[in-house]
Amino acid sequence: MELNNLRREYKKGNLTEEQVHPNPINQFKLWMQDALQFVDADPTAMILSTVSADSRPSSRIVLLKDFGVNGFTFYTNYNSRKAEEIIVNQYASILFYWKELERQIRIEGAMVKTDSKTSDAYFDSRPQESRIAAKASDQSAEIQSREGLDESFKKLKEYFEKEPIVRPDHWGGYILKPDYFEFWQGRENRMHDRIVYELKNGDWQIKRLAP
Repeated sequence: MELNNLRREYKKGNLTEEQVHPNPINQFKLWMQDALQFVDADPTAMILSTVSADSRPSSRIVLLKDFGVNGFTFYTNYNSRKAEEIIVNQYASILFYWKELERQIRIEGAMVKTDSKTSDAYFDSRPQESRIAAKASDQSAEIQSREGLDESFKKLKEYFEKEPIVRPDHWGGYILKPDYFEFWQGRENRMHDRIVYELKNGDWQIKRLAP
């Protein structure tokens, strides 16, 4: 496998200090609008990275479900590995990569849980099968077999044909409260544009980083 010979040039855009919005949330909104229009699949997919008590990082893909001045929201099982790591280290990062646009956005900040009302509202909006899956799967726990997991889902599906599905206490949302953004636009010759926003004393400061 000659991986060291795989190369391509980035030619689809540029990013200057004059182009970006003074507020990174608004700049994110502009880029997300482009992603929703031009990215073929999963434009809201983001890599969430957390760190354990013994300083081991771990990453996985989750889906962004909301964003705004309060932060960036996703939903998960509160018994999962990511949730356990957030308990011991509230700081995390999320990363969006859109190859069709040759863009990345890295966002860092502290995690907090959404309130119960917000988690309930989102849970109730999910498809029936997705709500059942939240009850059937003890996320990140070791299981004996795929067959056992499927059987648990099947039994719960039959049960909830007659009963309402209430959000389990171990499932809900998190909001990443950002204090750092990096907007990355690929450029030719690896001379990429990197524009950073840092929150200092309540104000967003903008600077450029070398590629």
